[in-house]
Amino acid sequence: MTRVLVVDDEPQILRALRVNLAARHYEVALAADGSQALRQAADWHPDLVILDLGLPDLDGVEVIHGLRGWTSVPIIVLSGREGSQDKVDALDAGADDYVTKPFGIDELFARIRAVTRRTGAHEEEPATVRLGDHVIDLANKSISGGVRLTPTEWHFLEILLRNPGKLISQRQLLTEVWGSSYLKETHYLRQYMAQLRRKLERDPARPAHLLTEPGMGYRFQPF
Repeated sequence: MTRVLVVDDEPQILRALRVNLAARHYEVALAADGSQALRQAADWHPDLVILDLGLPDLDGVEVIHGLRGWTSVPIIVLSGREGSQDKVDALDAGADDYVTKPFGIDELFARIRAVTRRTGAHEEEPATVRLGDHVIDLANKSISGGVRLTPTEWHFLEILLRNPGKLISQRQLLTEVWGSSYLKETHYLRQYMAQLRRKLERDPARPAHLLTEPGMGYRFQPF
């Protein structure tokens, strides 16, 4: 049974998520502040953490840093903060996804399924990935239909494909593809994403799989 640690200082949200998670056969633990969350995580070793940023003792980003010091457990941030910088800070600290309050329970569970599928697939990563009309062979770096990519396009695309459903921050992409000295060159990301969409999406103007989260990053949506 998948273990989920829910961290939030709003009792009604803790109750609602406990009921909904238990109904879907998740094992649930609750924490009302950051210190309790870090203790619970160390003692209980959850498979997933759902974390509010606005906690009474520690900021949620501090909790993410604390967790990332010793575990790669998936973290979904759940917060009422609307500013994109809060989302960027959480993603750069190591969060896997971000859901804004108020949220739909179906959307939250879709995000939960996405991150748990991804972590469950780490041991045996897929050799091929389908993206629209194309089958992409990650091992041989080939794409059906004779589509050809530059080495930089491949690197950019591969990061997204190996993290299906995950929001990858602009900072992470720039660092991994171009290096840490290129963190301000966000126009590189827009340019290369446009090129990938032209080559791979059925309708590049209305992408279904290579998605932009404005101000935050990019996501590969398999379905």
